[in-house]
Amino acid sequence: MKNILIIGATGTIGQATRHLLLTKTNYHLTLFARTANQLIINHDRETSISGDLNHKKELLKAMQKQDIVLVALSGDLPKYVQNIINIMQEMKVSRIIFIASMGIYNEIPDNIGASGNLKQNPYLKKYRQAADLIESSSLDYTIIRPGWFDQGTETYEITTKGEAFGGHDIAINSIADFIVKLIIHDAFGIKQNYGINRPNF
Repeated sequence: MKNILIIGATGTIGQATRHLLLTKTNYHLTLFARTANQLIINHDRETSISGDLNHKKELLKAMQKQDIVLVALSGDLPKYVQNIINIMQEMKVSRIIFIASMGIYNEIPDNIGASGNLKQNPYLKKYRQAADLIESSSLDYTIIRPGWFDQGTETYEITTKGEAFGGHDIAINSIADFIVKLIIHDAFGIKQNYGINRPNF
């Protein structure tokens, strides 16, 4: 059985991944967020920790005995991610899955909406900085760059770093499905940086 820490557990991706892990695996989940105490949890398989990523003690507590850390956040990402990297290295937890955003490498072609690229959208700078920090760390990372979330068809394609996106949107459950595959299969996606989208046919 694996122990999975979900940082950003109250967010859209954190919640979708949590529910799929409870359905498809027997893993134990630690749910970390500022308001994690408001979650209704399965006490046999889940622990909730309300915490602040700027407080080392709270992060240390959350990181105890974890095998995999899923990070699905917004906010001051470079600062949060550096704190997470530091604690993971201190606690000798090596596996991290980080949710970034499409466009951080200007990989959205004109026919899909190049205005969503970093060159035209400075909001993405913090996602790029966080991804760069993770890639330059010693961690066994997988970075995922999803398109815009929706509740649409759960067909998806995976692209690699440097490869253009084939679609603009992606179903939330498709992102969760891909994350769960990464979590279940130990060697899958190590040191990889993937885009995920629903292709435009």
